[in-house]
Amino acid sequence: MIKIHLSTILGKYRMTQAELARKTGIRPATICDIYNEMCDRINLEHLDRICEVLNCDISELLEYQPNKIKKTGKNLIVEQNGHRKMNKK
Repeated sequence: MIKIHLSTILGKYRMTQAELARKTGIRPATICDIYNEMCDRINLEHLDRICEVLNCDISELLEYQPNKIKKTGKNLIVEQNGHRKMNKK
C-alpha cells in the first residue's frame, strides 16, 4: 500500500490545501483527493510541483507499506480484458 503524507507536511508548514493549489497550479479538487488519499493515480508533474513548493523529497511525500494480503503472485487473477479480478475463496 502506498501512503501519502501530504496532510502531515502541510500541517508542518501550516499551509492550507487552497494555498498549495494556488502555488502549484493544481486544481483544489485534485489536491483534496491527494490530501485525503482518495486517488488511484498521481500525475508525475503534480508530484514535481508539490515537492518543489513544499521543498521536500518524494520519499517524504510517499511511503510504501507492504500489504497484509498480497495482490501479486498466486493471488493475481487477470480477466480476459486485462483487469484484475478479486480472488474469492
